[in-house]
Amino acid sequence: MADRTRLVLADDHPIFLEGLRKLLEMDDDFNVVGQASTGISALRLVADTKPHVAILDISMPELNGISLLRQLAADHPEVRTLMLTLHEDRAYLNQAIQAGARGYVLKRSASATLVHAIRAVMVGGIYVDAAIAGRMFDSQPRRASRTPATMPRLTAREIEVLKLTAAGFTNKEIARRIDVGVKSIETFKARAVDKLGFKNRADIVRYAIAQGWLADL
Repeated sequence: MADRTRLVLADDHPIFLEGLRKLLEMDDDFNVVGQASTGISALRLVADTKPHVAILDISMPELNGISLLRQLAADHPEVRTLMLTLHEDRAYLNQAIQAGARGYVLKRSASATLVHAIRAVMVGGIYVDAAIAGRMFDSQPRRASRTPATMPRLTAREIEVLKLTAAGFTNKEIARRIDVGVKSIETFKARAVDKLGFKNRADIVRYAIAQGWLADL
């Protein structure tokens, strides 16, 4: 079963953690290689077990989930991260995406959506729980709701680069995928971001979800 997806789980509620393990291991494609109850122990566990996906709660002792995300992005960029949390506030969602999360699933939806979310992030996509995805657009500047006629025109290459950026790929990875130089990727991205008036990756992800770009990744 060498091809099974290796998972690490981190949550400070042991009963929930054990239930989550049982849920995931009902699927023959998944192998839970470790569980952690604190952010620091989760960081060590990822370093030791080298999972494909780390599933993290936001509220953990020693090192909270957002800080853990940033640390994993810096130390283990090859590990895809997915937040599984009670928090439905848009601020947490935006922080998680900016910190590098590939998925955001609410605990109340886990039994129905978590497996799909893991599969989505494993193929390079981003998954945001349907119950909260719409909130990414609440209270956004008016530029985000312009009609198609007034939206800036992006080139096909700019769209391609934005799609891959929203999906979590680095400039180097995008350059390899579409066979152009890293400097060109930076230029395409800068032009697109300037046209759309975006400030950060969270803006790009919100736009990508609105355009339906991430559904089939």
